[in-house]
Amino acid sequence: MTYLLDALNARAGEFISLRRDIHRHPELAFEEHRTAALVADKLSGWGYEVHRGIGGTGVVGTLVRGTSPRRLGIRADMDALPIDEASGAGWASVHAGVMHACGHDGHTAMLLAAARHLAEHATFDGTLHLIFQPAEEGGGGALRMMADGLFERFPCDAVFAMHNMPGIEQGRFVLRDGAAMASSDYATVTITGRGGHGAMPHQAADPIVAAASIVMALQTIVARNIDPLQAAVVTVGALHSGKANNVIPASATLELSVRALDRAVRATVERRVKAVVAAQAESFDVQAQIDWRPGYAVLVNTPVETAFAREVATELVGAERVTPQGPPLTGSEDFAFMLERVPGSYLLIGNGTDGSPGAGGCMVHNPGYDFNDENIAAGSAYWVLLAERFLAAKEPVEQR
Repeated sequence: MTYLLDALNARAGEFISLRRDIHRHPELAFEEHRTAALVADKLSGWGYEVHRGIGGTGVVGTLVRGTSPRRLGIRADMDALPIDEASGAGWASVHAGVMHACGHDGHTAMLLAAARHLAEHATFDGTLHLIFQPAEEGGGGALRMMADGLFERFPCDAVFAMHNMPGIEQGRFVLRDGAAMASSDYATVTITGRGGHGAMPHQAADPIVAAASIVMALQTIVARNIDPLQAAVVTVGALHSGKANNVIPASATLELSVRALDRAVRATVERRVKAVVAAQAESFDVQAQIDWRPGYAVLVNTPVETAFAREVATELVGAERVTPQGPPLTGSEDFAFMLERVPGSYLLIGNGTDGSPGAGGCMVHNPGYDFNDENIAAGSAYWVLLAERFLAAKEPVEQR
């Protein structure tokens, strides 16, 4: 597929500039008005039927060729993160406290580059839906788009998405069928005791001691309730209580992040967290209330579509540049909700292994992160080839 990579490389400069423009003007969840307008205007200019405002600031561009009933969806995310940028790049964010620290600027640019090539050169047979999603970073943009009729208005037989990954050589494609990313749930535990003088603890019910015991007890859930061959994470990220060293406060608050790579494990962890908190609180004669907030689902790639995505990657860059079954990740991704409705696959493209800022290896959600522009051509070429191969067949899609 050298010719395709060469063609996309020849035009990469235009989309590198576009990517850096998006990076310079980041927008948080459901505030992606400038980015969405840029995307919609580009797609419209290339002949796509464009639909704006889906799920708030989402955009869908549709291109129909031929008469085949096959329908393909490809998704890119557009939102940024509430982080002060420290990349030192010439195209760094102009908005204090907001930056593209996860590469969504690059994902958008890759799909736009593919969109233009497909509009100008592709001879596929079927319907292509390009989905530009808002609010992936905890905002549930996928659910909002789906609630707004995404798959009813733009039916897809399969849907695909791609994310860059620092720590993996630039341009390497990593695929995985089955559970690929973890669910994410959040909980606030409010412990109410009885305040008192630090010199007379017997007259109080100390929520700090109870909170400390709860933190330690929670660590046994994964170790003693989950199959060692399964994966789960229970993290207490915050403990707030008290203001003075001689005052026992009346309350304490814990903030939890809970993740799992299996739906049944997810349910078990939730049940055990609630039980452990209740039992520990009772043992210290305090009250505990749990505000449990379900987050993203387990992301499960379907086998048939992942095998197809793997074949496309191998055709494009060769087997030596493809990891056919990479390890699962305990990070979370709201593309999981789309995969609960439509078969498909979520894959990774290596962003680079050099740990210095700006070189591709700095981890996402870090102030020094930047998307590796070498991936504009590789990622867009992948989307072009995937669309051409998926929409090349003439036979009807088997109904699921």
